Amino acid sequence: MTGSPRPPLSRRTLIGTGLGAAVLAATGTGTAEAVQGPSAASAPCRAQAFLAAAMDAYPDHGAIRLTQSYTDQAGLFSTAFTYDNALAILAHLACPAGESRAVALGAALLYAQAHDPVYDDGRLRQAYNAGPYTFYDGSPQPDGFVRADGTANVGTQFGFTGTAVGDMAWAGIALAALAGRTGGRRFLTGAVRIGEWIDRVGRTDEPLGGYKFGVDGADKRLPFTSTEHNTDLVGLFGRLARLTGDKVWRERRARARAFVEKMWEPSGGFFYTGTNDGVTINKSPVPEDTQTWTHLALAAKTHSRSLDWAATELAVRDTADRPNSTVPSGQSYEGVTFSSASLLANESAPIADGQPRPDRNGVWFEGTAHLALALRHRGHVGDEKRAHRLLGSVERAQDLLGDAQTVGGRALPTHSGVVSASSPLDTGFGFGYYPYRHTGATAWYLLATARANPLRG
Repeated sequence: MTGSPRPPLSRRTLIGTGLGAAVLAATGTGTAEAVQGPSAASAPCRAQAFLAAAMDAYPDHGAIRLTQSYTDQAGLFSTAFTYDNALAILAHLACPAGESRAVALGAALLYAQAHDPVYDDGRLRQAYNAGPYTFYDGSPQPDGFVRADGTANVGTQFGFTGTAVGDMAWAGIALAALAGRTGGRRFLTGAVRIGEWIDRVGRTDEPLGGYKFGVDGADKRLPFTSTEHNTDLVGLFGRLARLTGDKVWRERRARARAFVEKMWEPSGGFFYTGTNDGVTINKSPVPEDTQTWTHLALAAKTHSRSLDWAATELAVRDTADRPNSTVPSGQSYEGVTFSSASLLANESAPIADGQPRPDRNGVWFEGTAHLALALRHRGHVGDEKRAHRLLGSVERAQDLLGDAQTVGGRALPTHSGVVSASSPLDTGFGFGYYPYRHTGATAWYLLATARANPLRG
């Protein structure tokens, strides 16, 4: 750690004006007892079954619906993050017979865009509620995704009310992918509205350029500029340029790409996380996704070493004898962690108030999956073998971790859905990942198995 100001938080953090941290219950990851083995269905089919179950968790609350992001045991109730739902759309499109579900989720994002309780400017919020629940203070939350007054049910209880450029970019990518697949003009219109909002709110003329982080729940612009977000924009603006034929999207793509390339560290072969002030590059922590997503979006040979940096410098192996590991006895998992700071986490202190202590070797399965996809995309000698090994670890996690978890109070199909992490891990960005089955991790696994690159412009 360099002592520099903390880098801009990722798309996954709370940027609203409510609670400062999610309330996550520290439950187990399964059982050390013998597991009967995976079901007869293939690992990808079981992953698809999880996405379907998380999407259908609240059948009595309307046909317009989103996918719950985490299992109930995570303590986030019916929270449906925009980012996770965008990934679910892309994963459904990459799978056989998944188009109808992708279209339904895309229609729900368009509904949220058109029925925000406050704004009518093309934005989406960080998260919504997919179904009813009773909050920790005892207050009932009776609505599904569509509230009684017809507005979208924004995730106010946890403060998920802000709008991040990265979340918006992924939603735009998903809607643009739907437009390309179905020819539906409504999806392209929604994606263009997202792109216009990003350019209007995020564009900056600061020395490092690019696009800023977004706005918090009070609609105050946030000062950070993220490598990850601008990488997402390379993918979104590239798709919009191709689908619309409008050259303005090429200019915007070039602006986002220029920022990303300024974050390259040639001596180490990796990308930094971004900047707090538009002038000074943050040197630490160095996250995993800025190494893998940059390759998927840029496909630049001069930067492909970032995959080797991530695969080597962030490599972890989680076993039951590790401090704070929640992996059952006799099991082990390999992959990558979230960032360079994750490897230095204080294992004697909780990740945050009310949360468990971290395991420095906890495997981040979402990142492990997109590293596998990026290696397959690069195609150097040995890359396919490395990707296969990583995906094998993700598939073992789907088989063995997160036993007896539920969505909407309903049991999940057997051995379906990938947990976020093998054990609690500290990202180094003010939040953690835990062993709960997760829509985002499962979707990235499906994209990797299908060799589907969502960031290809």
